[in-house]
Amino acid sequence: MFGRLALAVTGWLVAAVLATGVGVMVIGLFGGPLTSSVKRPMTPDEVRNALALSRDVRNAPGFPDPPGPPAPSGSTTPSDSTTPSAVRSSPGPSPGQETRFRLISTGGGHVIAGCDGGLARLRSWTPAQGFQADDVESGPDNRVRVKFESDEPEVEIEVEVRCVGGVPNARVSEHD
Repeated sequence: MFGRLALAVTGWLVAAVLATGVGVMVIGLFGGPLTSSVKRPMTPDEVRNALALSRDVRNAPGFPDPPGPPAPSGSTTPSDSTTPSAVRSSPGPSPGQETRFRLISTGGGHVIAGCDGGLARLRSWTPAQGFQADDVESGPDNRVRVKFESDEPEVEIEVEVRCVGGVPNARVSEHD
């Protein structure tokens, strides 16, 4: 009798260890792509440009206070009036051409966008706490965008960027 009980307990322990091991392996292999947005590491040049842009924005004369509460539900506002931004020139893809970057801050996250040869490109995007990035169209293209979404409360903030005169021009809209 005692032998059968020991055998049953051993069998359950082996099954539990195997199930746990297989579960951890499956989550490790597939869990990341299923639960997070695709992220592309920044190149060293992109890191330098983003850090320089951050310094320029903080030190800019007349730098506005952080944006207040988000606009009412369903509204659309240009980011020029509600978000801190800056333009920074850096070497472009060809001699004589320059890339202009802009920091766009929203309640859902931050975006660094640039214009290269009249085409917009999202350099990086960082969701705010409680938000995740979705439907990213990073470009280069005539129009690029990223949506920041939260579940509690359910909010969607879309940042759309186009190049106007070689400078990133953002439109931020919020939907409940």
